Amino acid sequence: GDNNFTEWGPLFQKYVPPPFRIPGTSGAYSFGIAGSGSGVPFHWHGPGYSEVIFGRKRWFLYPPDKTPHFHPNETTLAWLHHTYPTLPPAERPLECTIRPGEVLYFPDRWWHATLNLDTSVFISTFLG
Repeated sequence: GDNNFTEWGPLFQKYVPPPFRIPGTSGAYSFGIAGSGSGVPFHWHGPGYSEVIFGRKRWFLYPPDKTPHFHPNETTLAWLHHTYPTLPPAERPLECTIRPGEVLYFPDRWWHATLNLDTSVFISTFLG
């Protein structure tokens, strides 16, 4: 999440982020390279976009008023194997898999977790 434009400047100059902005703010980029089976457990923050450059990333999302069942020290992969199968259909998250060139918008304060299905390269733009 550190916008070190000295080190990452050449990469960010080639990247064309989604054209949407929140007036009066500037976005912050987060660039990542991750192995298969890695990911980020459930959390929330402000709105933004996530784009996959290489690989596939599975997303699990809940609206702000529906806190997911998870342990904060459990990986997304462990949650998927242990908790997800026990959830009744009405308590399961919205989910999708994004692939190279695809972009996912995550709204403000929505709970989300990610799981890299392959070795993945991705960049997120946090709005505001």
